Amino acid sequence: MFDRGFVTYDNGAKTEMLGVSDSLLAIDGAVSEAMARAMAEGVLSHAPTQVSIAVTGIAGPQGGTESKPVGLVHIAAARTGHDTLHERHVFTGDRQTVRMAAVEAALVLLIKRLS
Repeated sequence: MFDRGFVTYDNGAKTEMLGVSDSLLAIDGAVSEAMARAMAEGVLSHAPTQVSIAVTGIAGPQGGTESKPVGLVHIAAARTGHDTLHERHVFTGDRQTVRMAAVEAALVLLIKRLS
């Protein structure tokens, strides 16, 4: 059952809605393994749920850098009482293709976390 979703595109929303620390944003940035994990774990702290997924990335067509290219996506799946899982992907294609690939990968990771 889907209870709710948090859209935290803005960094301020990540801190206000999910409790992500400003220092994490400053050190690792919005697109990182640490951010995906913090977002997924933040959902568990801010919603009446036992499982969550978080996706952060650069879908393009602009915004990429050499170290964080367009297509880079970090996904985390958290579950109360279990370790948080993480995957890093670099998808190719246009913005829509990257976004759809990220959704599919997030659902697969969620299923792994539920197993």
